[in-house]
Amino acid sequence: MRILVTGGSGYLGTHIRKFFNADDLSRRAGMDILNSSDAAVAADYDVVIHTAACLDKAPDNADAVFETNVIGTKNLLKVMRKDSIFILLSTKDIYGRFADTFKEVPETCPAIYSGQSALEWSKLIAERYVDFYSELKGFRSCIFRLSTVYAPPSGDNIPNIVGSYADAINSGETIAFPAKGIPIRDYLHVDDLSAACQAFIDSIVRHGTYNLGGGKANAVTLRDLVINMERVSGLQAVIDTDTDLPAPVPMNYISDLTLVGQELDWSPKISLDEGLKSLFR
Repeated sequence: MRILVTGGSGYLGTHIRKFFNADDLSRRAGMDILNSSDAAVAADYDVVIHTAACLDKAPDNADAVFETNVIGTKNLLKVMRKDSIFILLSTKDIYGRFADTFKEVPETCPAIYSGQSALEWSKLIAERYVDFYSELKGFRSCIFRLSTVYAPPSGDNIPNIVGSYADAINSGETIAFPAKGIPIRDYLHVDDLSAACQAFIDSIVRHGTYNLGGGKANAVTLRDLVINMERVSGLQAVIDTDTDLPAPVPMNYISDLTLVGQELDWSPKISLDEGLKSLFR
């Protein structure tokens, strides 16, 4: 089985590509999903795991975000073969503030515009393209709406909030929390994400959309996340108590993993403490 990871040199893509021993379609590999000739190589693969995206939330860069995340995705979808597999990594943030109405957020949470940036909205539009082209061309499709997925350091990739906290602890830099560190997130190790991709590949599901995260077993406040990091690393974090960053939207987010468990027989296997250790090796 030939597998292609778009953005296979990125923060998550690097680890997913290694997990599957897959090929890389990325700018670092000299290819661009916005170039239709480059994107056409997707037709040669049995599975395409689409991680490539422009993650910029700045309002001035909205056009570039929509172009990469929507047009780039469409370029890939248009060349997919019948009965091949396309997996899109989307985001929980399509739900915006509506996620705060659930203790554990299901796929039925409304995804209505409530101030989301072009990043989140472009991902939602890309999901609709996946739905359309997979039915039109007859390939299998999977959309994972990711919660906070973290990964060990790789190359020059910019980490997410989990990795940035680990980097700060390693270097002795200060950590400032949004909303005094009380927001809750559920955390998923990148290898569990790869295992979810494998679970869909091995399943008989034709089209699926799933919220994917660590679930309630791997959900803690941001402050407790740093405390866990201190425990597993043996290092001391330096907390900036004078700077209070704005509260995130939503304030709390824990993925409801019921559907992905039922349809793909998947659940996280790497505990938060075990996963955090991989950030300090």
